[in-house]
Amino acid sequence: MAHYFVGDIQGCFAELELLLAKVGFNPSKDELWSVGDLVARGPGSLEVLRYMKSLEGSAKIVLGNHDLHLMSIHNKIKKSNPKDQLQALLQANDIQKLINWLRLQPLHQELDSNHGKIVMSHAGIPPQWGMKTLRKASKQVSEALAKPDYAKNILARMYTQEPEAWSKSLSEFEQIRYSINALTRMRYLYTDGRLDFDCKLPPNKNTNTELQPWFNHAHKLAKKRIIVFGHWAALMGKVEKDNIKALDTGCCWGAHMTLWHLEADEFVTQNRLKRD
Repeated sequence: MAHYFVGDIQGCFAELELLLAKVGFNPSKDELWSVGDLVARGPGSLEVLRYMKSLEGSAKIVLGNHDLHLMSIHNKIKKSNPKDQLQALLQANDIQKLINWLRLQPLHQELDSNHGKIVMSHAGIPPQWGMKTLRKASKQVSEALAKPDYAKNILARMYTQEPEAWSKSLSEFEQIRYSINALTRMRYLYTDGRLDFDCKLPPNKNTNTELQPWFNHAHKLAKKRIIVFGHWAALMGKVEKDNIKALDTGCCWGAHMTLWHLEADEFVTQNRLKRD
């Protein structure tokens, strides 16, 4: 069995197909691990969701911020941005089945392999969290999204930057909101560990000395595990840490899609296709 980890797909289905063909992906014996943001920006969001859903146990997925936003659009909480090219998906006759499948995907995934222990989320893992906290926080969000009233109680209330910091004294919903923000939106942290949502620059262009990338903070999990994430296209995969794998390389912005083959410790890429 081969384990392939792919960066943000964001509706770029044609590029995903080409990338998987390059490595000979076989869902009958291999696994495809996705860092989330399956939809938006590219023209094939409907095809991406249908394909990933069809893989069943051969696909391991975490939710990204664009995936959660799609749920909000479908539930009439937010309006669709034409630039996201979601019209075909939103009008598809199987949209409800796809949304129901998507909202059951977790915020983190784990793999214990002969090549190391791996933990994957969309944006990364808060440095102060150990595995116990991560598992509890991820489960808390998953259970809330699985409930019939998830749109009103979670989606409609998640669009805020508070709380900025994690604490066991937070209310249950405040913990859920922090977990969603940290695991799907995080890039920089202040020196005291608070989340920053404004700076999206790559580290070599950030001049604010109070902000550091989350993976440059002293990290509990990174000492014992490989952390795989996406979300931050401006990094273009460069984090200069062997145990941190950044896989979003901006395919939807005209760059390329990146796949990491665990067993070979090899990165494979597919350039964005030219479109009329």
